[in-house]
Amino acid sequence: MADKAKQDNGIVETIKTIVYALLIAGVFRTLFFQPFWIPSGSMKDTLLIGDFLFVNKMTYGYSYASCPSIRIQRLGINIDAKDICGWLDGDNSRIMGSEPERGDVVVFRHPVSGQDYIKRLIGLPGDKIQIKDSLPYINGVPVKQMPDGVFEEISEPQGPERRFPGCENGPVGEGGICVKSRKIETLPNGKSYGVLNIGETSGDNRGVYTVPQGHYFFMGDNRDNSTDSRVSQNRYGVGFVPYENLIGRADRIMFSSAGRSMFFFWTWRGDRFFKAIE
Repeated sequence: MADKAKQDNGIVETIKTIVYALLIAGVFRTLFFQPFWIPSGSMKDTLLIGDFLFVNKMTYGYSYASCPSIRIQRLGINIDAKDICGWLDGDNSRIMGSEPERGDVVVFRHPVSGQDYIKRLIGLPGDKIQIKDSLPYINGVPVKQMPDGVFEEISEPQGPERRFPGCENGPVGEGGICVKSRKIETLPNGKSYGVLNIGETSGDNRGVYTVPQGHYFFMGDNRDNSTDSRVSQNRYGVGFVPYENLIGRADRIMFSSAGRSMFFFWTWRGDRFFKAIE
């Protein structure tokens, strides 16, 4: 009997330990840092498919979007952030909130689908944004761009969706060299970063967007391969993003793998470990 009691106590203590660990991890993920893995090429070459980073949630304060969404399709688990922190939703405000800066790379909750997106903040509340010949204009003034050579990559299936990259040098066969023009873009506050272009697309010329108060305008650095605020808000288009939908700022890449799994050590990109995000 004594042995069985000890065994039962051991099981109970093990369960307690697991529960406490999950609670601590949940609190840490909600309040401080959220892991984020880059699944698409919309932020090349600032962020590559397979980059793994932590999002700093303390930067902008907290809202309902700060709570994690837990989605495990194989197990049928679909717990949305609103299910956990819905009591914070509704007034487009934040607790201990601070304003993001133009040029920040931000993870935010899509206003319709609830999925996490990562893009660069281009337009602040009240700004008038227009795109002419792929060049952003902010309040009527063109953003500075300087040619910076080309970005090259191998044309091959990438990421979990196994899509081929778009190329400026036309369709190239699998294994060929895919080329995109690269420019250094500098925002009015002096923030500089690289942007890529593959030629004329529907997103290169857009009318004037007036960013509403309490909202933000985002674009991907891979300009011709990014669904962002240039597309009207629907399940896929981002549109203007409310302040409360911001999750946090991406500051540093912790790990990167070019393969389909981070466990394929031969595909690790050692030069991107702990790399600062510009």
